[in-house]
Amino acid sequence: MPDLSWLLWLFILAQFFVPLYQKQMLALQRNRKFHAFEQRRRTRLITMIHRQETMSFLGFPIARYIDIEDSEQVLRAIRLTPPDMPIDLIIHTPGGLVLAAEQIAFALKRHKGKVTVFVPHYAMSGGALIALAGDEIVMDPNAVLGPVDPQLGTQQAAFPAASVLKALAQPNPNRDDQTLILGDLAEKALRQVKATTKRLLLEHHSEADAERIATKLASGEWTHDYALDVEELRALGVAVQEQMPREVYELMDLFPQTSQRRPGVEFIPLPYAPAPPPLPRKTENP
Repeated sequence: MPDLSWLLWLFILAQFFVPLYQKQMLALQRNRKFHAFEQRRRTRLITMIHRQETMSFLGFPIARYIDIEDSEQVLRAIRLTPPDMPIDLIIHTPGGLVLAAEQIAFALKRHKGKVTVFVPHYAMSGGALIALAGDEIVMDPNAVLGPVDPQLGTQQAAFPAASVLKALAQPNPNRDDQTLILGDLAEKALRQVKATTKRLLLEHHSEADAERIATKLASGEWTHDYALDVEELRALGVAVQEQMPREVYELMDLFPQTSQRRPGVEFIPLPYAPAPPPLPRKTENP
């Protein structure tokens, strides 16, 4: 009887090397798309894509957000770009650290060349702050930005700074020192984020408009996950374009979410042409 143990070893090796090969091929496809996009638009392309879906590692969910490493990489990309060369930023993120988002936003704002921010799906919280730093914002008709009001994290949970101040406005003589300290931090956080948002808006808006828009976005008028679509942003005074290049969607397809679970949404990923009108029925002569 022939020894077939080599088939088992071949299967085990394939489990290790096939994912590595697929990863390398995906990286090669991304590089080709990057070069084609940059050559067509004559820009420096930067992507910041954080999939909101979670990945499992030893059973624990992991999600990506804007962090210090992201800000370091974006600042490095800007530093390697000639001052007069335009920058295109594709952003898809649920938000993240205020420090990192502010660093990225002001680095983009200081860049002399035109900065265009593409939002194919959503840019919430810190992602919206970064989008406001662009000279032009291009959004999919169904894409959204989010409010930029700060959130304060404690050991128990995270609370909107505006809600903390509203709760402290209610008379209660039995508050502890920790609650009062949280209120002081909330007041500072709201003031700082509003001032940052206004600074970003002043380049393309008047003083009064920048103050009004910053107050709306940073004061906690909405919940933190409120979706501001294109129409609402325009009504607010934020200039938004909708001419999203097809290459942006193609690039997004090359950043898939690794998951072993069955997808919750399935469809045939091909564009469909409109159905042709029905042909007239043949009439018979009597």
